[in-house]
Amino acid sequence: MSNAEIAGELFISVATVKAYVTRLLTKLDARDRVQLVILAYEAGLVSPSK
Repeated sequence: MSNAEIAGELFISVATVKAYVTRLLTKLDARDRVQLVILAYEAGLVSPSK
């Protein structure tokens, strides 16, 4: 999802989404959002949708 889509879904600002993504990238030492998704799958935080 885009930052705007995430913000709309969670009822928060786009700036807040950007800040959270940046923090996640730093804390998890991820290269990009794709790697964050892979880490979430590996941790069992999300499952594939059908």
